[in-house]
Amino acid sequence: MKNHPKINFGKNGVLLVNLGTPDSTSWWDIRKYLKEFLSDKRVIEVNPFIWQIILNFIILNFRPSKTAKAYKEIWMKEENMSPLRYFTIKQSEKLKSKIGSENVIVEYAMRYGNPSIKNTIIKLQKAGCENLIVLPLYPQYAAATTATVCDEVYRTLMQMRWQPNLQIIPHYESEPLYINALVNSLNNKVENIKWTPDLVIASYHGIPKKYFEKGDPYHCYCLKTTRLLSEKFKSIPITTTFQSRFGPQEWLQPYTDKTLESLPKEGKKNILVICPGFSSDCVETLEEISIQGKDSFIKSGGLNFDTVPCLNDNADQINLLEHLVSKYL
Repeated sequence: MKNHPKINFGKNGVLLVNLGTPDSTSWWDIRKYLKEFLSDKRVIEVNPFIWQIILNFIILNFRPSKTAKAYKEIWMKEENMSPLRYFTIKQSEKLKSKIGSENVIVEYAMRYGNPSIKNTIIKLQKAGCENLIVLPLYPQYAAATTATVCDEVYRTLMQMRWQPNLQIIPHYESEPLYINALVNSLNNKVENIKWTPDLVIASYHGIPKKYFEKGDPYHCYCLKTTRLLSEKFKSIPITTTFQSRFGPQEWLQPYTDKTLESLPKEGKKNILVICPGFSSDCVETLEEISIQGKDSFIKSGGLNFDTVPCLNDNADQINLLEHLVSKYL
């Protein structure tokens, strides 16, 4: 009919989704980011009424200053953005150079912060994307990461009259290309340091233990990645730890920070850390591990400490993303 609005169609949209980042290191931008992140009911599973009081009257008045200090330590000043945003942009650009075409549009979004999942999906739909492929950049599934990306995608589609076909790519903790990429990054680091590590720590972001007890599979997927990594990288023992705990409750153990403090007393004074659960270097890897973790380890009697960069936008990572996405095009 002549009154029907013009609709673009016939294209495929590929959407890479990372956790998110504040727009700047200012107190207000940090506060805005933390409010969105810590208001997610999958991230904080407590009574929402009580939590909002704690969040708005206590946490958001004190935590932004501490978080801003951490971000200032790792902020990319020339690019004026966080490393996580920088590498996510690079991942989308390099993936676009491999699979992008007139009929395949590659974009990126953040679960928290900008660009939002909602606005980016709307942009893709208006560009004519009848098929939408979403890749959450979390190798190991957890309700607080992958599932909350799915939630936001579904909420956005619920508001659309003409929804695109949807494929959300699942976790890829045991994907051979992913494991091989980690092995290559480990080998490259070991070949370029002048000392031999006594131990490799595979440090993953933690979750509260009660989430695990409710049936979250995240812990199992992390151990699976470490096991597969150990089967191919046999020259140095690898152990699994969990970082970034928040609040007084018990989280998955062993804790990365406590492990780093205790290792020198056990005679392990040369440590290499890899963070397989992070697709891009970020405040958790660059500030929490490379700065705080190293400082704690050395003060506890350690001699040598180094970290393996995340896969970021290296060739192995882009080949992995291409492999994960291409099967659904």
